[in-house]
Amino acid sequence: MNTDVLLPQKFGYSTDRADLESEVRTYSRSWPTVFTQAAGSRLRDLDGRSYLDFFAGAGALNYGHNNPVLKARLLEYLAGDGVVHSLDTMTEAKQGFLDSLHDRVLRPRDLDYKVQFTGPTGTNAVEAALKLARKVTGRQSVVAFTRGFHGMSLGALALTGNASKRAAAGVPLGHVLRIPYEGQRVPGLDLLADLLRDAGSGVELPAAVVVETVQGEGGVNVASSAWLRTLATLCEAWGMLLIVDDIQAGCGRTGEFFSFEAAGLHPDIVCLSKSISGYGLPMAITLFKRELDLWQPGEHNGTFRGNNLAFVTATAALDLYWQDSGLQESTRRKADVVAGALGEMADRHAGLGARHRGRGLFWGIEFDDPGLAVRIARSAFRRGLLVETAGPRDEVVKLLPPLTVSDEDLREGLDVLAEAVDENAE
Repeated sequence: MNTDVLLPQKFGYSTDRADLESEVRTYSRSWPTVFTQAAGSRLRDLDGRSYLDFFAGAGALNYGHNNPVLKARLLEYLAGDGVVHSLDTMTEAKQGFLDSLHDRVLRPRDLDYKVQFTGPTGTNAVEAALKLARKVTGRQSVVAFTRGFHGMSLGALALTGNASKRAAAGVPLGHVLRIPYEGQRVPGLDLLADLLRDAGSGVELPAAVVVETVQGEGGVNVASSAWLRTLATLCEAWGMLLIVDDIQAGCGRTGEFFSFEAAGLHPDIVCLSKSISGYGLPMAITLFKRELDLWQPGEHNGTFRGNNLAFVTATAALDLYWQDSGLQESTRRKADVVAGALGEMADRHAGLGARHRGRGLFWGIEFDDPGLAVRIARSAFRRGLLVETAGPRDEVVKLLPPLTVSDEDLREGLDVLAEAVDENAE
């Protein structure tokens, strides 16, 4: 997201407290207010103003803020003095989550995965996936794609394409072969296949390929099912593990629980975080095929693998939303509404190079002038709508409304966005 928005002198908390926080902060620069309450798809600030949230914690709040069913489970667990922190010991909360994950998600999709609890955030899940892939194959390099984003720790950052984020590492980020994502000028999979076949290419056989089926930070770039199947075939032919980073696109965001379901894939390794806890609580897991579980006890660990509060809300979310197809059908229906509204905006402003793309409730509208997307996001905030920008130049306005957003709130938010687009396109 663009970080050049200047904070006003007063916006609900003292300048001293703003000065106390590191300059690395981002979202508070773009949304200069102090939020106090949240429910469903809305936030409220100190002045009592309501905002529609089409950001949803960067995809960590697929079921909305303070979902009442999940909140009730959480409060009940706390009131009963349930275990909160447990490292990797077995608790009733963890057992409940594993049971629900197996029954609601894995077994219905014929996925025989082991579950590794990696730590509190998505980059931990990616780091574990990379280490495991290298351990299993005995190879060092991995394949990543242009415009991909996979996290801020060094291994995950090496996979990430964004130049400014990579520059902050301070050390070389290696052992990655970067290939163009689908839709770029050079056909990336053809290039990869040629490099692997050519004994003179100088490319060592990679351990794995890491891919987002929908690139979020990279600009809401959507891979086709055909392209993903070709990638899977290529991985199988060369003994490379297929790792799907489903941290933002997973947990129902594209309609299905996993974003790769529509392509009929069975990845070797899957990374989940963000909305897996259901409530915005820190949680990340790495799933992998049973035969890949070559870890020795304690070979990869972390203090906060056992966030039992996240286990409780995650279980509640799986039990509530993934026993049947209701949420998936609702998401697809709402996707048609978003596609139609963005299509109208793009048609109205075709002269500005406006074009839209997305899947499920994961959408973006892009403009040739990157400054335009930033101005639209600012205008949307002033009108009471939270959206962020994405893409290498912040040229895309990205939409991530909660999957549970009401039809009325969805339409209101799209109308506000249309007003912001029209205002800045003049």
